[in-house]
Amino acid sequence: MRKISNFLTGFFLGGLVGAAAGLLLAPYGGTELQNRIQSRLDALVEEGKKAATARQAELEAQLEAFKRGESLNVESTSKGD
Repeated sequence: MRKISNFLTGFFLGGLVGAAAGLLLAPYGGTELQNRIQSRLDALVEEGKKAATARQAELEAQLEAFKRGESLNVESTSKGD
């Protein structure tokens, strides 16, 4: 029982120290940090929407070519692109 108590005490104190260090060492204040995160998130979402729209147009063009009986030139994409 003593080992569990010591573990929980250490876990709790470690969490408090980590939270305090995070607050003290944060590069920006709370509101500014939230605004920066939100603007970055908005940019990522917009980039994702553009990529999805471009891919959708590409797939629709391939579908139309397939319907017309044209040979498909399907390129595989790798994670490194």
